Amino acid sequence: MSKWKDHGLIILAGLIVGACSVILVALGNPANMGFCIACFLRDIAGGVKLHSAPIVQYVRPEIMGLVLGAFIMALAGKEFNVRGGSSPMARFVLGFCVMVGALMFLGCPLRMVIRLGGGDGNAILGLVGFVLGIGIGTLFLRAGFSLKKSTPQPKVEGVLMPAVAVGLLILLVGAPALLMFSESGPGSMRAPIAAALIAGLVVGALAQKTRLCMVGGIRDALLFKDFHLLSGFVAIFVAVLVGNLILGKFNPGFAGQPVAHVDGLWNLLGMVLVGVGSVLLGGCPLRQLILSGSGNSDSSMAVLGMVVGAAFCHNFGLASSADGPTANGKIAVILGLVIVCAIGALNLGKKK
Repeated sequence: MSKWKDHGLIILAGLIVGACSVILVALGNPANMGFCIACFLRDIAGGVKLHSAPIVQYVRPEIMGLVLGAFIMALAGKEFNVRGGSSPMARFVLGFCVMVGALMFLGCPLRMVIRLGGGDGNAILGLVGFVLGIGIGTLFLRAGFSLKKSTPQPKVEGVLMPAVAVGLLILLVGAPALLMFSESGPGSMRAPIAAALIAGLVVGALAQKTRLCMVGGIRDALLFKDFHLLSGFVAIFVAVLVGNLILGKFNPGFAGQPVAHVDGLWNLLGMVLVGVGSVLLGGCPLRQLILSGSGNSDSSMAVLGMVVGAAFCHNFGLASSADGPTANGKIAVILGLVIVCAIGALNLGKKK
């Protein structure tokens, strides 16, 4: 009975996440971007002046809500477990590389599913690449890959990321003059602060409770024929698809999709990089963010790597745009694939 209850809970969580995404778009977020961990971390990096790309600068309340929602749920469920110290620099670099791949594709795994639900055919190639990347990552897992065991840490390590989230919220509401705000482009498209924060809190709490993770879902399906986690993302797709059909926002095709490009090869390769890096990290960008709010300082290092990676991508012309990928971005994706595979190969141990 408990197994069926868990299945029902993760499906319900997926439906709520998908519905929140559709509602946030209706309230002002960019189309097919109700939630995107990569895009929103990139916007935050711009909002705090880590990069100067004028169209992607805004401290997104959804991200702070995700962290704080996970923090509150972990405390309520007595699952706030402060641990860390497991290869912090490797996790930082992996997070950096995951962001390089995500900004080549223009979206994290969560946005990939949301784009599919909006009819974006380019996300199909992203999904193929993502599955290929996870497949490569599972080969490292089968060979004994490990970033070594984390250990208990002082409580302050676990509360720092939630504290950062609170600090960003205070700046956004109380001292917006200190931040940057896009006046055009995706960064200028935003739902009201209260709605965005509430949606983030709800999704963060649900993701913490259900262990929602796109990478974990496909990894478990490949390794163990276990589709429990994957069912949550199928539910997100269904909710987004139905919501878009109801609102008349379903737009099937490849050309003219919002905040997307049509270069199939690099959409695919970008998500291969996201898939490999996320498997080695132990979860997708959403999962890393949720774990960072649940006391895991290792995941906080991965999130910081993503933020720095996002700033680096825009400062050095690595991020794609609607016009397609850049030459620098293509080189960075190839280097990223070499780096994550090297980290995988150099951390192989004896398989238990």
